[in-house]
Amino acid sequence: MKFFIDSASLEEIKEADALGVLDGVTTNPSLVAKSGRPFAEVAQGICEFVKGPVSLEVVSLEWKGMVEEGKRLRKYGDNVVVKIPMTTEGLKAVKALASEGIPVNVTLVFQPIQALLAAKAGAAYVSPFVGRLDDISQDGMQLVHDIIEIYRGYGFKTEVLVASVRHPMHVLDAAKMGADVVTVPLKVIHQLAKHPLTDSGLKTFLDDWQKVKA
Repeated sequence: MKFFIDSASLEEIKEADALGVLDGVTTNPSLVAKSGRPFAEVAQGICEFVKGPVSLEVVSLEWKGMVEEGKRLRKYGDNVVVKIPMTTEGLKAVKALASEGIPVNVTLVFQPIQALLAAKAGAAYVSPFVGRLDDISQDGMQLVHDIIEIYRGYGFKTEVLVASVRHPMHVLDAAKMGADVVTVPLKVIHQLAKHPLTDSGLKTFLDDWQKVKA
């Protein structure tokens, strides 16, 4: 399973890369706004540093605007994946961009049939938002399971990119289900590496070593 970091902070992206787990990046308008920097500066910096896919999101609502914006976003690098919302206008844009060889990540997916439509339109990735479903007392990981089952049944090449990840169990469940990609904030990446028994075991080893030295 590939690990993307969900961030518009180049510092966080570099930290994930230093850990050896960075396969790509996903961003969105909210993350870019949080960075406090101009979009062009953020996008250029990320695309120059990251070798893998970088999802940059459009803000247009009408499909022709999405297509034009998507083509502009691709100028930041050949690794840019255009992020398109799951709407009827979005599907039109997916078809148009995919027909020109531009990879698309369909975002804000909340039900399996949306993912099916995205795959048929030609999406390279589909992003089910598991945490937001959990927030309204629905099972976000069941959505991932259903999408994977549908895609395998029909042989779709669209990759399942698990998004809106809130904690390590989301990552574990995604890996067990066979999701292609999981995108996580840096905080969750750090949580994945931690376990209290690892910490206590390391402390014991170091305490014993001090006795040996004495």
